[in-house]
Amino acid sequence: MSAPGFQPAPQQYPGPPGYAPAYGPAPVQPFWVPPEPRRDKGLAATIVLTVLSAAALAWVGMGLIDRFGSPAFVICGILALIPLGICFLGIWWVDRWEPEPRSALLFSFLWGAGVSVVIALLLGPYFTLALLDILPYTSAEILGLVLEAPVVEETAKGLGILILLLARRRIFDGPVDGIVFAASVAAGFAFTENILYFGTAMVGSDWGAADLGFTFVLRGLLSPFAHVLFTACTGLALGLAASRAGRGWILPAFILGLIPAILGHMLWNGGPTFFFEDNFFVFYFLLQVPLFALAVTGVWMLRRKEQRLTLRRLDEYAMAGWFTPAEVRMLATGNGRRQAMSWARLNGSAGTMKEFIRRSTRLALTRQQIAVGRDVAANQEYEATLLAEVTGIRAAMLAGARV
Repeated sequence: MSAPGFQPAPQQYPGPPGYAPAYGPAPVQPFWVPPEPRRDKGLAATIVLTVLSAAALAWVGMGLIDRFGSPAFVICGILALIPLGICFLGIWWVDRWEPEPRSALLFSFLWGAGVSVVIALLLGPYFTLALLDILPYTSAEILGLVLEAPVVEETAKGLGILILLLARRRIFDGPVDGIVFAASVAAGFAFTENILYFGTAMVGSDWGAADLGFTFVLRGLLSPFAHVLFTACTGLALGLAASRAGRGWILPAFILGLIPAILGHMLWNGGPTFFFEDNFFVFYFLLQVPLFALAVTGVWMLRRKEQRLTLRRLDEYAMAGWFTPAEVRMLATGNGRRQAMSWARLNGSAGTMKEFIRRSTRLALTRQQIAVGRDVAANQEYEATLLAEVTGIRAAMLAGARV
């Protein structure tokens, strides 16, 4: 997405005297110039997967309409939007420093709401039957609640994050990105699951509206982030693997990340029954609330680390002459960004300033990928493109400020 009034600069960009990033101490005259690489080679695959995920969600939706009827489906869908909105606010808070592409977030949500639910519905019963062969004297309901649902659902959700990482690794910079995509997948899954639970309470019980209200408070208001907390473990592990060079850590990280996700889901489903004598509220306030507070603290610390990384990498560009020290403080601190956006709104260039901040942050994180040895050649070319774009955006803002 280009800033308003900004024409992308050519690939051969001007630089400060004596500085050629990632190409050695001095520029050389090339005898061959490769074709400009595509920005995001996995975008086409993501679009196809997004369409398939949307089709899966439509199939699930038709099944829910057939089960509960259109009026109940609409009512429950509207109610399910409330916890979904709460989750989206949380995702926005985590993601606002370096927002992820909307196409990736859309795919994540649709995978969770559609494909993950389809996998759980189709494979869950077979998994329970397999467990009954191993544990024949255990209740099928208990096995489904405590073992089948956590294993199948967390694996299904985690596969979406894994596919996104493999298809669009460039947009994965570290653990924060993994948590954001995991939260989007989990929010989608919880949205569809909430419609199912709300509809069952509304249509399938003798208490009707009263049972629906109780279920809504329990799932929609007290625990909207439950699935997010589980799946975030997988996203965190994959994000850590993505920040390293090579692909050898990705599959082990996926498996290791699933372990706490599944265990947390098991605890959530079985904890009130096995440890608190079916007293959900004691379980909730003694265990789940502290765990949620701990998770929020951890995410806040990861965000602060990402901000410090942005500052450090942009400082390197400032030393080479690409930014002024004042611009680095503006781009790499929360207070600086707020001041910059206030100034830009007064000058009618808020969109351009927002793009300047976004591209500069992307530049810093790309430089980090180069520093750790991840896809060095491709990231060096992307670095050159980003430097050209940042230079062009700055020129557009300066031209507008002088009018």
